[in-house]
Amino acid sequence: MASASTWNFSSLRAALPFVPSSSLGPSVCFHKGPSPSRLGISRPKPGPRPLNSFVGLAPMQPLFFSQDSTTFEHCFTVIDNGGRFFAMRHGRKVPKLNRPPDQRRALLRGLTTQLLKYGRIKTTRARASALRKYIDKMITLAKEGSLHKRRQALGFIYEKQIVHALFAEVDERYGDREGGYTRIIRTLPRRGDNAPMAYIELV
Repeated sequence: MASASTWNFSSLRAALPFVPSSSLGPSVCFHKGPSPSRLGISRPKPGPRPLNSFVGLAPMQPLFFSQDSTTFEHCFTVIDNGGRFFAMRHGRKVPKLNRPPDQRRALLRGLTTQLLKYGRIKTTRARASALRKYIDKMITLAKEGSLHKRRQALGFIYEKQIVHALFAEVDERYGDREGGYTRIIRTLPRRGDNAPMAYIELV
């Protein structure tokens, strides 16, 4: 009856995966004899157990692992924001000025307009430091003097008359200067919240 069955013990034994003798857990073995239905469980002999090999950096999908590759970089998730494996903003310091991006841009546009209009304003040190590069950018656009640069300045500065005056007078005032168009002078802290204050002026 057992020999007529499609799944006999000999075919089942051939279908089982090969288990090496150095396996750490108990293994199933087949006893050879007249009754093939006897199964036995062999346990490892007591003694020092060998340590497993470290496979912490083994590739998760060995089918796609080529033999020529010597690194495991393809097995990790890469977040590309200027670095590898980093989702934090390391080295990307931007003066937030305690405002969201749209309000921060509007604040800097207003300060740029006022400084180009009056030549000297009083504000906090953080705002003055953040304002410097925008003033330098507007003066650089005016020194180039093309129509495209004028339209870029008109899109940033609020008052058109200031843009036209800047483009007209920039060669006479900053023609020989290659940078550093502003000066920051520290002053007394503000009454009330003791915020550090400073004057920023055009050179």
